[in-house]
Amino acid sequence: MPAGVAPPPLRPTTPPDQVARAALARAQEAARARGLRPGDAPRRSSAAPIATAAGPDARDPQPVGVTAGRLAAELGWRPGLVEGDLRGRWPELVGPDIAEHCRPETFEAGLLTLRASSTAWATTLTLEAQRLLGRLAEELGDGVVVEVKVLGPAGPGFGRGRRSVPGRGARDTWG
Repeated sequence: MPAGVAPPPLRPTTPPDQVARAALARAQEAARARGLRPGDAPRRSSAAPIATAAGPDARDPQPVGVTAGRLAAELGWRPGLVEGDLRGRWPELVGPDIAEHCRPETFEAGLLTLRASSTAWATTLTLEAQRLLGRLAEELGDGVVVEVKVLGPAGPGFGRGRRSVPGRGARDTWG
């Protein structure tokens, strides 16, 4: 403020207790206008239903397996989990004899490819493929494994190992 100018006079303020009384009176008048009286129980909103019966409810704690299964289905993890289950439980699923002589090599889109330890076991597994499919359907679920392909033992891999050299190798140089 410039020098020599008197400040405006202060207005008298309402005491805080009178402000509170006036606010309470306005709230009581609004409640009477809505049809409420002192001592009435508060009304519940019909927006959220209340569970009144005892028993299971969606809000109850859920088992971890149920929750994890639901999460896997929502995120599209099911195929990877089925393959892990198949590989992890292989001896239990097919029995110790078969598990000793063959192993799952790939599992893609319902096609299970097995690698047998010998040609005799490859032939046996090819003949037993339908029984094996039935057993896998019992354990993993229907339609998970649709087809079984049996491969014989893999031959030796050439061109790899400690004594391999780069290049095409020795060729006929005579003449």
